[in-house]
Amino acid sequence: MKQKSQSLIKLLKDLDKPLLIASAALFIFGLLNIVTASSRAAVVNYDVSIYYYFYRQLAFIIIGLIASIIIIKMDTKYYKVIVPVLFIIVVLLNLWALTFEELSGSKNWIDLKFIKLQPSEFSKPIIICLLAILFEKNFRKLRTLNVKHYDIIFTMIFIAMVIPAIVILQKDFGTLLIILFIIFMMFIASPILKIDKIKTFVVMLVLGALALFVIYLKQGYILNEARVSRFTSFVDPCGNYEKGGYQVCNSYIAINDGGMWGLGIGKSKQKYSYIPEPHTDSAFAIIAEEYGIYRTIFIFILYGVVLYRIAVIGAKAVSLRGRYICVGIISYIFIHIFINLGGMFGLIPLTGVPLPFLSYGGSFVLSLLTSLAIVQRICIESKNKKIKIPK
Repeated sequence: MKQKSQSLIKLLKDLDKPLLIASAALFIFGLLNIVTASSRAAVVNYDVSIYYYFYRQLAFIIIGLIASIIIIKMDTKYYKVIVPVLFIIVVLLNLWALTFEELSGSKNWIDLKFIKLQPSEFSKPIIICLLAILFEKNFRKLRTLNVKHYDIIFTMIFIAMVIPAIVILQKDFGTLLIILFIIFMMFIASPILKIDKIKTFVVMLVLGALALFVIYLKQGYILNEARVSRFTSFVDPCGNYEKGGYQVCNSYIAINDGGMWGLGIGKSKQKYSYIPEPHTDSAFAIIAEEYGIYRTIFIFILYGVVLYRIAVIGAKAVSLRGRYICVGIISYIFIHIFINLGGMFGLIPLTGVPLPFLSYGGSFVLSLLTSLAIVQRICIESKNKKIKIPK
């Protein structure tokens, strides 16, 4: 028992402290902000306590922390056995989600009455780990000149595209965009030769165009009116308030009302029926309204610390899989931040994706916590092993 305790303490000492502190600070701040952002929705819309979403988010964080401890103690060399099994499970879960009723226009939820889970969120870190394992396994073959690698490349692409294909059927285009971005960035960083990457991307673009053409022929449109309105209204959301721009316009109003120093904690006005579900996709707008622009700078600093430390851990990783996993996870967190805040600021069309650490969402929190735990495990292995990585 004493040896196990000492072993756990040793693992905790080997964690990356800046990443741990920045992540913890963001999770704690996000958890506390959920109380004020969700208070009106909890009481008026659902007739529950103002702490309803707080307790639910806290429960998922605790579950995520327990899973994180298990992940931190597990050597990544076992991923080659565990991850393929988990991949099959999430594929089945995503297919199962298609049997449930649509929620907000998408069939991406498994509704078990007492809890709702979004399997496409769990898919992200699993896809990252699976691709990293495949890149490591085929590293030397993919780097060998004058040998055709198309069988290996297209096998990996086929595996990587299984879940995105299901997500298309789920009509969850925000998640689809995120998963495709993660896959794209990992292939850019992969050991595949440059000429093979170019040829592969050309083929994928042609296949993607054909897929869109088939979808258009089948249903007469690619995006429904609700999604098209997001594209047509994002340039001037307040001028298209009733045609899809109301959420972004009210976010503008919230940020403007907050000014430099904010209205004060709990004094947001836009959470009262103006911004729908303000504790989820629009969490930043409520934070900016209550805390002000100057104070939100600390959020961006902490985001910078998280992304930078993952990049450093990836650069120092003692295994190829570790390096590729860090590339995938940094891409995963970055694209969530970019899509959420880009839509909030009117830089890109609004897409309903959560903001890392700050938005309410159990499945996303579990996915994010486990992803950070995997990075910490890679950090631990780097501090305790010396392995020469092939060039």
